[in-house]
Amino acid sequence: MRILAVQNRMGIGDTVIFLPFIKALSKKFNSPVSLLVKKNSKADQYLYQTDYIDKILFLERDKENNKRHDGLLGTLNLIKDIKKYNFDKIVIFNSSLRFNLIAKFSGIKEIYQYPLFKKSKQHITDTPKKFLKNKLNLEVTEDPEIEIKDVKITESIDKFQINKNETNILLGIGGSGSTKRIPARIFLNVIEKISKKKTCKFFLATGQNKEEQIILNQILQSKFKNLCIPLDNLSIKEILPIIKNCNISVCNDSSFSHLSAALGVKTITLMADTPLIYGNYSSRMFPIIPDEEEIVTHNTLGKDKINPQKIFDKIIKIIN
Repeated sequence: MRILAVQNRMGIGDTVIFLPFIKALSKKFNSPVSLLVKKNSKADQYLYQTDYIDKILFLERDKENNKRHDGLLGTLNLIKDIKKYNFDKIVIFNSSLRFNLIAKFSGIKEIYQYPLFKKSKQHITDTPKKFLKNKLNLEVTEDPEIEIKDVKITESIDKFQINKNETNILLGIGGSGSTKRIPARIFLNVIEKISKKKTCKFFLATGQNKEEQIILNQILQSKFKNLCIPLDNLSIKEILPIIKNCNISVCNDSSFSHLSAALGVKTITLMADTPLIYGNYSSRMFPIIPDEEEIVTHNTLGKDKINPQKIFDKIIKIIN
């Protein structure tokens, strides 16, 4: 059976959040599921070894640059791209009439989709849960799961000299926006506190963005530089087995918090300026919000009020 799931939200985090729903479909129909996702989901970098995923198709849309799937011609291109796989079923996690018509013109006989024209106020996890329960009688309660082969994990131990007798900690110091990036001084405070208690190695996960590089260099130029290994020149595919070898992760609300938790690593999420659901949807996530705040959402602007003592206390509680 050939099944296509459409998840057209932006970025890595949203794609990871939807993985339990994809896995539930795979179990119900006893078949791996193909994904249609946006290019910036980078799904091919972290789902290439996950057994319940089949093919990954990228939705190429960017109206400013007139991508392959933009406009009327783009719609016809997308129909052509989908049609060649002869999918039997499609599950559309949005309310778009466009995708409904694309599915029909692609010749897919069984179409399951959110109610049309009801895009507003769709909760990131509650809406797909209710949708799959109503349409397919599926109860979805699992955490997201990314699979990675043991050989890759072993290879990374040798390549990066990971000592299992040490406490290996991923620090996800990057972030997609400046309001999500916790200052270097807070991470350094945490490094100092935990290094007094444990023999540690810190893996610094970030991108090439100028602001992210400033934070990275502030940490690498500190007295703790010999304890730190930067990962900014590695692909996500290369970083995954390193994360899997870590005892714990401490991450901004970034792709690395989602990837880490989905790899089964307990992850402290630093929620400075994003709705809390993005940092607590998994049982492996342990959110910390800014001091003086009872809840966090867009425009909380709390990155300077994340308390390093709370991070340290949470680390000790988890690893002990």
